Amino acid sequence: MLLGVARGDADADAVKLAGRVARLRVFEDDAGRFDRALLDMGGGALVVSQFTLIAVTAKGNRPSFSQAAEPAEAERLYGRFCEALAAEGVPVETGVFGARMEVALVNDGPVTIVLDL
Repeated sequence: MLLGVARGDADADAVKLAGRVARLRVFEDDAGRFDRALLDMGGGALVVSQFTLIAVTAKGNRPSFSQAAEPAEAERLYGRFCEALAAEGVPVETGVFGARMEVALVNDGPVTIVLDL
């Protein structure tokens, strides 16, 4: 998953979001309905920090990242989210905060969901 941290986000937000991620029913059951959560599937999570998710594009042609949290606070809350998700029982792997990384993924199905508290 890609995690963006915005100005004003707090520890409670990270913990709440981790609980939602662990329990959000976004995996298909045998009938093809979204009825299974990450916890139900016994799955894990690769959590990559992605400040560009917080881009504001309402004006002009250049995105603004002014709503993204300052790096030190974003890194702290990224860590808090990962800890909280692991505490929910989800195995967590992380990217390298602030690094320029190449991340490959397979999006199995037509669904991409943005969670915002």
